Amino acid sequence: MLSGARGCLASALRQVRVPGAGRCLHGSRRRLRPDGSQQAQAPARDFDPGLLEFLVCPLSKKPLRYEASTNELINEELGIAYPIIDGIPNMIPQAARSTRQSEKQEDPEHH
Repeated sequence: MLSGARGCLASALRQVRVPGAGRCLHGSRRRLRPDGSQQAQAPARDFDPGLLEFLVCPLSKKPLRYEASTNELINEELGIAYPIIDGIPNMIPQAARSTRQSEKQEDPEHH
């Protein structure tokens, strides 16, 4: 008796059509308002500089500086910059780039 009920339920669920079903929610870029109408989703978020109070470099544990022109968090001491993607800092050391000139451009008097 239970298996018969499962079969009926599964059949009924296959027949139900949900508007927008099968579309990726993240790709739609639309959001429903409480009244059911749609609005365009806000563009990617900017970094909140207030977070600098809580963030430190994972390598040196020192404070970071936000550089708006490159959208990065800079560690001056180590000479590295962490990218910010959609308002979220990527603080994985392997994702950081060097901000210093190459080591080959050292002072020639040291050779």
